[in-house]
Amino acid sequence: MEPLALYIHWPFCQAKCPYCDFNSHVRERIEQPRFRAALRRELAFEAERAGRRPLASIFFGGGTPSLMEPETAAALIEDARALFEAPADLEVTLEANPTSVEAGKLAAFRDAGVNRVSLGVQSLEEEALRFLGRRHSAAQAVAALEMARGLFPRISFDLIYARPGQAEAAWRAELRQALALVADHLSLYQLTIEPGTRFATEHARGAFALPEPEEAARLYAATAEEAARFGLAPYEVSNYARPGAESRHNLVYWRYGDYLGIGPGAHQRVMRDGALLAIRRHRAPEEWLARVEREGHAITAEESLAPADRAREALLMGLRLAEGVDPARIEARSGVALAEALEPAMLAACLEEGYLEWTAAGWLRATGEGRLRLDAMLPVLLR
Repeated sequence: MEPLALYIHWPFCQAKCPYCDFNSHVRERIEQPRFRAALRRELAFEAERAGRRPLASIFFGGGTPSLMEPETAAALIEDARALFEAPADLEVTLEANPTSVEAGKLAAFRDAGVNRVSLGVQSLEEEALRFLGRRHSAAQAVAALEMARGLFPRISFDLIYARPGQAEAAWRAELRQALALVADHLSLYQLTIEPGTRFATEHARGAFALPEPEEAARLYAATAEEAARFGLAPYEVSNYARPGAESRHNLVYWRYGDYLGIGPGAHQRVMRDGALLAIRRHRAPEEWLARVEREGHAITAEESLAPADRAREALLMGLRLAEGVDPARIEARSGVALAEALEPAMLAACLEEGYLEWTAAGWLRATGEGRLRLDAMLPVLLR
């Protein structure tokens, strides 16, 4: 069987960022030993159901996983290696923020078994960091990048673009500064207004305005140009990497492979007895904890996805990749032929406009122009 990916959700943050709609929570006190024991128990529950399969990766996400005790990461990594068939070079990623407290724990996480760190830099401009509600300074971000470079063989960092009043020249300078420090992997996020966030309230009352779509597109195009200067290529719509530095974990998602998700609010997709199961867990940390301690897991929903839903999900994910999608894989994972999952007229139009193309190997992929338009294109392209 194909290797599966393991996602572990740590739901706690020091503060809630005004743009964030993730399942993250601020607590004055966290019972770390209880959460560690519960995560280990839920992992054991899922491993028993999945069987002793090959493991592609472990990803500690959040929330802010660097707020967990390194002992928790060490225990979960050790458990995963014992429960699954893990290669010696298993990719183990931890998301971390560049505050001095968290950066000071990076060496302990390396010793725990983490070999790839993803730093939530978001910006190297002080004013932008304040606007985004980040708790670190630009100097702390630079220091964290430099520290991580000395500790980990693989590093990724996040940046947010299309911020209010953002100029292209300043964005290019910011990119060059960050990439000169760590030119392995960049995850790019366009600032959007998500319902229920503080930014949604402020934006609605006119406190700030986002760049027009044309300007955001120029900033996006500038990102690819600057990344290319440092040898990074856009292997996915919002991710750039040097050859070989791509996120193995996220590639499992985008290629529509199996993944397990444990922790509050975690989702998973896993094939079992010919059915692809979509599973999600309780979002509230305290209720999740109580359910795991009581029942061994906190699953709130488990359903078998219909073939058409599988094909749609596979295409939604796969067309984000520069490599595109393999029709044979789409059919193998969904039971639906690629031609049956697409609107023929829209497919023809997208091919004619140069937004989609067939590769020499017979894969369907979005062109550079097409990836700029994916959000608008996919709803009308997919059946």
